[in-house]
Amino acid sequence: MCQAVLPAHAGPRGELGAGPLLRWMDAAACLAAEKHAGVSCVTASMDDIQFEEAARVGQIIAIKTKVNRAFKTSMEVGIKVTVQDVLTNAEKIVSVAYATYVAKPVGAGKVELKPVELLSAEDHLEHSLAIERRRIRLGYVQVFQKLMQESNKEDSCEEKDAVSTEHTHVQSTELVLPPHANHHGNTFGGQIMAWMQTVASISASRLCRSHPILKSVNMFKFWGPSFVGDRLVFNAIVNNTFHNSVEVGVRVEAYNCEEWIKDQPRHINSAFLIFSAVNDKGELLTFPRVKPTTQDGVRRYHGAIARRRIRLTRKCILSAKGDKPSDAWETSNQAYLSYSNIAALTHLARKPGWDITKTLDNVKIWTHEEGAVLSFKVEMQVKVPSHVAFSLLSDFSLRQRWDRHFQTCEILQAVSEEEKIYHVTSAPMTGHRPRDFIILVSLRQPCRPQEPYTVAVRSVTLEAMPPSPEFCRSEILCAGFQIYSSSSSSCTVCYFNQVTSGVMPYLAANLTGSSKSIEDTALECIKFLELKDSEC
Repeated sequence: MCQAVLPAHAGPRGELGAGPLLRWMDAAACLAAEKHAGVSCVTASMDDIQFEEAARVGQIIAIKTKVNRAFKTSMEVGIKVTVQDVLTNAEKIVSVAYATYVAKPVGAGKVELKPVELLSAEDHLEHSLAIERRRIRLGYVQVFQKLMQESNKEDSCEEKDAVSTEHTHVQSTELVLPPHANHHGNTFGGQIMAWMQTVASISASRLCRSHPILKSVNMFKFWGPSFVGDRLVFNAIVNNTFHNSVEVGVRVEAYNCEEWIKDQPRHINSAFLIFSAVNDKGELLTFPRVKPTTQDGVRRYHGAIARRRIRLTRKCILSAKGDKPSDAWETSNQAYLSYSNIAALTHLARKPGWDITKTLDNVKIWTHEEGAVLSFKVEMQVKVPSHVAFSLLSDFSLRQRWDRHFQTCEILQAVSEEEKIYHVTSAPMTGHRPRDFIILVSLRQPCRPQEPYTVAVRSVTLEAMPPSPEFCRSEILCAGFQIYSSSSSSCTVCYFNQVTSGVMPYLAANLTGSSKSIEDTALECIKFLELKDSEC
């Protein structure tokens, strides 16, 4: 979809308003969903949206959407928004977002969605990561509740000279008319988003005495439909402020004529919008502190703190560079660290340009260079079923039996059946101290037969396990296994490792040809897997 930014689409600063943009994003994503489903679709939710660039009058907005993965009755649609300058031909990314759509069946039956046809390497990558993003959505409430408990203990609402949040309360009522409805009679989700943005902007402006700029949205969640003729009541209020930003919560309730008379609202939508504000020189303005005056206000105040922790953690992890220390394993970031762990290995495995450097009977060694980053892959043909190989390779307490680089391996936290944290020590190399690693191991079983079993590994930081003088604490950026089934009794095991300074001493001799540690370790791994399978 392409749209020219006209004066009617712009706000007071001459920039494209978030309301029209959200309408366009929802419309484009809905078209992609309905093309795949073959029936009408409705918006279920839209993930956290970050706005990176502003579009101005005269520029062109281009929106690309595609279905990344179809589940039983819902699907994830990826949305990429760019702005193009017609004079300079420059193009910048405005936003990348993910929305969930549900197929709307005709009659009482359910629609079983067909699998997505994967045509490119990017399609395969997004298809693999869609299941991880879904896990984050489903686990968000649990993480949020834990952080709320911590916030209630740690953060006080008492602020001297703070502004009452009630001062920012804004209520607006809209009558849903035919132009506001989509092609199957429901109020268009993008229109509801636009109305929510408008009322939230008014609420934020009560604090900054300026025109607020929408920077991000914490998940639009649609709880139910509304229809032509409904009255939609929007209530917006500032939940909390954070120096240069403010969170506004918006609740949407719908009434038909009978419900309007009886005052029986239907809660159809909630969202949390984050704004900043600038002065005439483009400098960020500081928002005053706020104080809640009701019990519900206190809940919203602490909820904003918890959401900010999740938001900042997510941004930090997903934009992390390879030269930074490993992230701390905390309540606010566990879901995103797990996602990052699986995503990094999936990205590495899908990279083009792998060069084969050595071939043995059942082992192939590949290398990949990208700038200063070196990675290697070891491909092993193993005569055991894929699920058996996965079970054995995912238990790191068994790794010492075939990998001589593992001296000790102690489990520190069994977070779940799919996430475990280990403390690993390695024997010293000539001229080097013994090294140790704190690693997160994330396990995933395939959702479809052609997908691999995954064992992803990355370093994390645990407050309870600081570095010891006895060891040189080292980092693993990205490593792990992907296991593909070849037949009912054989599989292909691929081991990946993005080389870091902590791993390099163990590989340097191999890379120069004076050692065969990689080949030897691979052969020991095959021997171990086939022997253990024969014992079962």
